[in-house]
Amino acid sequence: MGKHNFWFKQLILVFLWAVIGLGTFASPAFALTDEQKFLSEVWRIVDRAYVDDSFNHQNWWLVRERLLKKPLENREQTYEAIQQMLASLDDPFTRLLKPDQYRNLQTSTSGELTGVGLQIALDGEKGKLTVIAPIAGSPADKAGIQPADTILKIDGIPTEGLSLDEAADRMRGAIGSQVTLTVERAGKHPTDIQVVRDRIALNPVIADLRTEPMTGSQEPKKIGYIRLSQFNANATAEVAHAIDRLERQGAEAYILDLRSNPGGLLQSGIEIARFWLEQGPIVYTVNRQGVLGSFEALGRALTNDPLVVLVNQGTASASEILAGALKDNGRAIILGEKTFGKGLIQSLFDLSDGSGLAVTVARYETPNHMDINKSGITPDVVVPLDDIRSDQVGTRDDRQYTTAVELLTTNSMVAAGAP
Repeated sequence: MGKHNFWFKQLILVFLWAVIGLGTFASPAFALTDEQKFLSEVWRIVDRAYVDDSFNHQNWWLVRERLLKKPLENREQTYEAIQQMLASLDDPFTRLLKPDQYRNLQTSTSGELTGVGLQIALDGEKGKLTVIAPIAGSPADKAGIQPADTILKIDGIPTEGLSLDEAADRMRGAIGSQVTLTVERAGKHPTDIQVVRDRIALNPVIADLRTEPMTGSQEPKKIGYIRLSQFNANATAEVAHAIDRLERQGAEAYILDLRSNPGGLLQSGIEIARFWLEQGPIVYTVNRQGVLGSFEALGRALTNDPLVVLVNQGTASASEILAGALKDNGRAIILGEKTFGKGLIQSLFDLSDGSGLAVTVARYETPNHMDINKSGITPDVVVPLDDIRSDQVGTRDDRQYTTAVELLTTNSMVAAGAP
């Protein structure tokens, strides 16, 4: 019996030493530094929410483990490690927003910002900083910067290798200060453009009633022109007010100008689609499990008058959702150029230090289940955009606008936009 007790005690000791040894070996996993905890916080959000559960065909757990072995001695080093982690997804729209960047983003979607007024993107194939669109009336717009322009330098600093947020930071600054952008346009040599930063008021809607002569008729036609420059927090109410006012003024047809509209709030795009549609799907969303969600028209359209929608290369994201919904439901004729092709949806997550995380959580499809990401929406009527000044947009000097007017004044369109 004593012999058995001896071996039993030895086994217990061996077991205890194994537990103690294991605990000692694994202790770093249970004693993370504040910086490691912050990196893990970001990793967990992406792990749970990112649209691609292959994480760009890599072992997402090992990505985290490798970065946790790096020295993270301060928050800036941690930010760099997180940016490296997110870059491995090869998705420029999933990104870290430092506290000041996050505040600026929240400000811009709320309806006001300060800077040059450019919406930018990284060309996934070439890695170049590309203009989606200047904000209407912004310093960049007045300086003549156009959709699809490439920004090669900011104050002499090459943009190659900069993230979107780093580029945006370099373009921000005090009101009245100047920034020099080296811009390249297709078929032309790069040129330096000086832009003076300013406060940018983001009332995203310009609307008025135009009277245009009808072909073969003595009676002119009243056309409501609505230009929507961004889907911010003000957009839904402003478009509703514009349609209501134009209806009371006797509008018989509409031109909805979404050119150079880079998008914004998804819900705003959905609600504005409902202003024009009585029924039918607006957009389908597809998450990482392949589960389809849908948003439908609610049967409360504000008008059934004929509609032409103007688009160009700067029409992106929520603008494409709206244009795609109106096209696929036969509600409008889409006129202009192929759109930008951003079919991904991001959610914003608050982080513990006041920064934010934008994560691509789903992709969207038009009512006809077309995935437009990187392919865009092809117009029903293709009309190239001429090189015109900002003050010529929506006038007789604007060929896309005049073509829309011709469509609406030749008796070729009837109520609900059907040709």
